[in-house]
Amino acid sequence: MIQVRDFMKSCEYYFLATVDGDQPCVRPFGTVNIYDDKLYIQTGYKKDVAKQILSNGKVEISCFNGSKWLRLRGVLVEDKRVEAKKSMLDSYPDLRRMYDENDDNTAVFYFTDAVATIYSFVEPSVEIKF
Repeated sequence: MIQVRDFMKSCEYYFLATVDGDQPCVRPFGTVNIYDDKLYIQTGYKKDVAKQILSNGKVEISCFNGSKWLRLRGVLVEDKRVEAKKSMLDSYPDLRRMYDENDDNTAVFYFTDAVATIYSFVEPSVEIKF
């Protein structure tokens, strides 16, 4: 899981795919954090992406660091604990301009049933499950 987080951070941003009914939705994201031995992402409840995750937690992430790329699929689970939100916001202090762990908008989700694969054109792929 640490390897996945570090890879995602090395890319600066990643693309998160959700579904809205039968329509795929992809957008750039930048938050990733490990808390309580789980990999988390963050968004706002007011955004469509949060509504989509709450409706169907199956997501996929993709990112590219210039020579390798990662695909991460799994199920996102909502974590309403203030401590989980605080950990994320402490890791991304610039987000505190828009979010606070005690507001009604900050949403954090952690992965379950996750499978990450790191690919390369010249090396064998590496699969990581958590």
